[in-house]
Amino acid sequence: MESLFKPYQLGQLSPVNRFVFPPIKTGYGKPGGVITERLLTYYQQIAKNGPGIIILEPVSVTSEGREHPKQLCVHLPESAAELEKIVAVIHREKRLACLHLNHAGAAANPMVTGTAPKAPSEITCPRSGKTSEELTSEEIDTILVGYASAVRKAKRAGFDLLEIQGGHGYLVSQFLNKKTNKRSDRYGKNRLTFAETVFSAVKEGAPDMPFMVRISGSEMSPEFGIDREDLLPLVKLAEASGAVAIHVGMGSSCFSPPWYFHHASLPEKPQIEALAWVREHTALPLVVAGRMGRLDKIDSVLGQNLADLVALGRPLISDPELIEKWQEKKFDEVRYCGYCLQGCLHRLKNGEPLGCNLNPAIGQPALVSTANPLKVLVAGGGPAGMSAAIYLSQHGHKVTLVEKEDHLGGQFLLAWQAPGKKSMQAGVDALAYCAKANAESIMTGKMVDAELVEALQPDLLVWATGAVQYIPEIKALGDQYSMTSVEYFGGGKEIKGPRILVIGAGRAGLEIAEKLGNEGYEVVATKRADPIGSFMEAITRKLTLKRIADQPQVTLMPHTAVKAFKQDRVEVEQDGEIKRLAPFQTVILASGMRSAPGPDDDIEKLAVKVEIIGDAGEVQDIFSAVRSGYELARKY
Repeated sequence: MESLFKPYQLGQLSPVNRFVFPPIKTGYGKPGGVITERLLTYYQQIAKNGPGIIILEPVSVTSEGREHPKQLCVHLPESAAELEKIVAVIHREKRLACLHLNHAGAAANPMVTGTAPKAPSEITCPRSGKTSEELTSEEIDTILVGYASAVRKAKRAGFDLLEIQGGHGYLVSQFLNKKTNKRSDRYGKNRLTFAETVFSAVKEGAPDMPFMVRISGSEMSPEFGIDREDLLPLVKLAEASGAVAIHVGMGSSCFSPPWYFHHASLPEKPQIEALAWVREHTALPLVVAGRMGRLDKIDSVLGQNLADLVALGRPLISDPELIEKWQEKKFDEVRYCGYCLQGCLHRLKNGEPLGCNLNPAIGQPALVSTANPLKVLVAGGGPAGMSAAIYLSQHGHKVTLVEKEDHLGGQFLLAWQAPGKKSMQAGVDALAYCAKANAESIMTGKMVDAELVEALQPDLLVWATGAVQYIPEIKALGDQYSMTSVEYFGGGKEIKGPRILVIGAGRAGLEIAEKLGNEGYEVVATKRADPIGSFMEAITRKLTLKRIADQPQVTLMPHTAVKAFKQDRVEVEQDGEIKRLAPFQTVILASGMRSAPGPDDDIEKLAVKVEIIGDAGEVQDIFSAVRSGYELARKY
């Protein structure tokens, strides 16, 4: 493993280690590709003691191939000067800067481009729901000119190498794929022609600049994804054209987004098989991408000789100091990404900038020591309370964190128990570790009451006591054997079967229904309003519903309100119609959360100043809870 942290010879380049930061869209820029301070801060955070090669977020070689309104640009006259600002930041940290060239084709966002997507043939992209128009020969020529122009600008901006996007269901892959290229001209008769011309344009624009090729080891879409017989010519073309490496991801942007984004719940076997196939068919160095943020997986992949370099994207957003901590064997200090997509992809899709559940400081200036340190008492050791303790301490305040349970973590400690969320456990542990390492004092098994406030006399009381289960008013609910969603995940109550009723098929309710279905129970989950699985990240929701659809013993009932429990039945109202269900042995309440009570009058009288944060202020999600603690530190 020590070789990971040593220089590696990649063609004529010598990156300082074997780690690569892959292209990740940020939403930090401005329309028109204008570079912001947040973008520069973000790349500086990643570059400092970070991966040897940093690939900037994708740029489209023409305006019609863009995916995000705030995406970096290379097609404008001023693009080289703007991109040079980022290159300078990366070079100051002695890292190599790589520009990732793409055209999204059918995956382009018409709301960004203002035009219909263009592709080799008509393709309907499920992500956008839009059907592309077939590219004309003239339009293809314009795109190829765009590649050559982009390369020349990359050279002027000072980039060390380039990456050509040849996979993930984007334009190069669309031309290669017989399922998406139905053309009868030369680009259809020989589907490799477009890729050959792109490579020629890149080499002509900067003949001395090294380049990598990005591919999907498998697009994981039997119906629309590229077959290996169509992918193999691209691999061989990369070799023949002098590429220095092949960067292997998975999935298709349009047809298999869960694999494209490497969702936490997906199996790892297909990725390993895809890597093995690529390795078998090329002698070029391979960069492996996708859920590589655990040393044991890296060790396994390298031990099988399936890769030479390792791409870390979301893991470095979660903890930009990850590589340094690994090298120094500070494993407990790492904030491990849970691959949930909630703080990163989910926010970008909603038009917000890239974020992270565990790292609210990504892209933000470092906190400096305050000139007015305060004595702070934080009530509650959940995500908001831990975050407040970490960042207020880093800001120079003296923090005492108090938690009523005998451990830190709050309800976040239970989240990883849901199906497909095991990888989130390490993140919870890391927050707790950081809170203990930063706070002046940690008290567990203790409530914050007037006596404690009087004894500690804080300058600031931070109330972060989280949320409690909302209990709906349902006739005879009190006569049922029941538990809350928190009690269920906490394991404090026995599940009695065989029939379980879950009231509230939102995020927690769906997770409970699936988990119980896996255990063989007969489950009915109701949802009174909002869509089933409301507030779930879209890919997570889709995967969860797909898995539940394969569980015949689990029934989801949308637009359904539980009205009353009778001795021989349960009465529900669905879309205005009263229905009767057979009795249940256990009722689980997943009917939403409510903010826990605030500080009482005695505490209010003693506290100089009170701030209520996280779910205690407004019930939202883990991202908002952690961010609330960070924003509080910035305020003080």
